[in-house]
Amino acid sequence: MRSWAALGADVQVVLLGDEAGIADAASACGAEHLPDVAVNEQGTPRLDAAFAQADLVARAPLRCFVNADIILLDDFMPAVRRVAASRESFLMIGRTVDLADVAQAELFDPVQLRARAAAEGVVRGAAAIDYFVFSAGLFGDLPPFLVGRAGFDNWLVWRARQAGPVVDASASILAIHQSHDYWHLPGGRDEAYAGEEAAANIALAGGRDRLFTIHDATHRLLRDGGIRPNYGSMFRVRETLRKVGWKLGRR
Repeated sequence: MRSWAALGADVQVVLLGDEAGIADAASACGAEHLPDVAVNEQGTPRLDAAFAQADLVARAPLRCFVNADIILLDDFMPAVRRVAASRESFLMIGRTVDLADVAQAELFDPVQLRARAAAEGVVRGAAAIDYFVFSAGLFGDLPPFLVGRAGFDNWLVWRARQAGPVVDASASILAIHQSHDYWHLPGGRDEAYAGEEAAANIALAGGRDRLFTIHDATHRLLRDGGIRPNYGSMFRVRETLRKVGWKLGRR
C-alpha cells in the first residue's frame, strides 16, 4: 500500500473491507477506508459491492482494482496515462512477477527492487491477473463474484472485450506479486481455485468459455510507448496453446 501511495498526489488510494488491521493500514499510508462491503455467508467479499463502494468516493474517471499483495512502481502511472491518452474506454492489464520476502526498505529503493526482481523473480502465468485499470462503468452491472476465488478476474477480461480494447501492459510495467501461502483460507490454495466458491464464480461467469487471460488482450503497450494490435487474440491462438500445454503438463 505504501507503493500505491507513492504513485503520485493525483492517485486516490481506497482500501475496502473490515478485516483486522485494514483501518490502521489505511491511516498509516494516507488511504481512504471503506469497511462496509457486502460479503457472502462465509465472509468472502463480493466484487460488485466493492466496485459500487469505490464508485461512490472516486474522484477520477479511471479506476484501478489491484490485489493487496501487489507492489506498483514508478512505471505504472506513465503506462496508464499513455493508454488513457489513446483510448476513451479501455481495460489495461498485465503480468506480474512473483518475488519472495520483500522488505519494507526495498519499497524506497526501486533500483534494488527491480534488480532483485530481474534476478530472482518468476513471471506469473497469463491467467493470473492482479491489476485492472479501466474506465468507469466499463463492466456495467457485475455479477456477485467472490473476491480471491478463481474466475472473476478472467471474466472481467472477457467482459471488457465485449465493450472495447483490452491492453496488455506487461512489457511496460514491472508489477511485483509478493509470494504467499493460503494459510488464511480453510482448504488453502485448492479451495481458492477449485472449491465451492470458485465453482460459484465460474457459474456466474457463464462457464469456462468466458474465462479470458492476458493472451486475449486486443492490444499491447510496448516499452517505447507504442500501442500495437494483438492480432492473435482474434482467434485466441496463444490462449489455445497455453491450455493445450497446461493439459499436457497436468497429464
